[in-house]
Amino acid sequence: MENEPVINGYLRRMLELGGSDLHLSVDYPPKTRVHGNLQVLEDDVLDADRLAAIMQEICFPASRWDTYLAEHDLDFAHEIPGVARFRCNYLYNYHGMGCVLRQIPSRIQTIDELKLPKVLKEICEIPSGLILVTGPTGSGKSTTLAAMLDYINENKNRHIITIEDPIEFVHTNKLSTIVHREVGIHAQSFPKALRGAMRSDPDIVLSGEMRDNETIRLGLTCAAMGMLVFATLHTNNAPKTVDRIIDAFPSDEQAQIRTMLAECLQAIVSQLLCRKINGGRVAVHEVLLWADGLPNTIREGQISNIRTIIDSGVGRGMQAMDNSIQEQLDAGNISIEEAYMKASDKNRFIHQLEEYEERQRKEMLAAARRRR
Repeated sequence: MENEPVINGYLRRMLELGGSDLHLSVDYPPKTRVHGNLQVLEDDVLDADRLAAIMQEICFPASRWDTYLAEHDLDFAHEIPGVARFRCNYLYNYHGMGCVLRQIPSRIQTIDELKLPKVLKEICEIPSGLILVTGPTGSGKSTTLAAMLDYINENKNRHIITIEDPIEFVHTNKLSTIVHREVGIHAQSFPKALRGAMRSDPDIVLSGEMRDNETIRLGLTCAAMGMLVFATLHTNNAPKTVDRIIDAFPSDEQAQIRTMLAECLQAIVSQLLCRKINGGRVAVHEVLLWADGLPNTIREGQISNIRTIIDSGVGRGMQAMDNSIQEQLDAGNISIEEAYMKASDKNRFIHQLEEYEERQRKEMLAAARRRR
């Protein structure tokens, strides 16, 4: 389209290919991630001056660009009206400036449409406490949280405050009243935004990310005050999530944090994306719910017992990550190589992987003999 930013053209071509992320860096051509794999978007190597002009074109107000030049890092949202929104991360690397733009779906999908565990609807009914949605970057945490908030918005009359950097999914008020706040624009930091939320009479607070111990402490405090707090962490399963929260604090504070976490933790939903055999990706999940033994397990630091709690709570909707991976493998959706790479317990899948590799070796030998 005429007179639109250059980067919008890259984004439009990315969407046509089914891509999720646009990668721009000095001395490299634009690349996009399609179904988990990076591929060149077009053969057009970007020099430093041209990339700076392309990036600055969508970075406004001017003070935002000045912040990037000073701090060498910037997060904000960009929108092509009527097409899609994108989460932008501006950074510096060895070659100079660079950026990654990730598509934010224009429509919020429901829990059912995303084929998320049905127990997530029950989690949304919890009146107060801490709910963590975890997973590595790009695993769909924001999409899952948006679906959960949409379920609450559809069914509950709640005052919801979201604190994000940047704002990703924009919810339209239904039964609930939702206030979106962006760090850097509406608040200086996550901790300051959380302190403000305490005085704003919310029923639910969504903290986009628990980046430091002050944010974690304030999130726990909000949960202890009777709010329902949603937050994210970059961890792969429930035990690692509990460990990450405790380890964020100095040793002399960890006992207090264990007690606070034990009293308010209600659920952990961990999510990974696996590559499907026929293209695309499928989500696998680990779900930990509050149970009688969970508070003591956290207080006493017996984190290994969380596995037992999950296994004994399958009837309530709990599930272990490796069981979810096994289900996708048995359904023929993912390969044994992918299952092995994503599994927590590699030994569970090693025999299947070895059998598969042996079959592949025999098939290659047979094919070679036929060619002779």
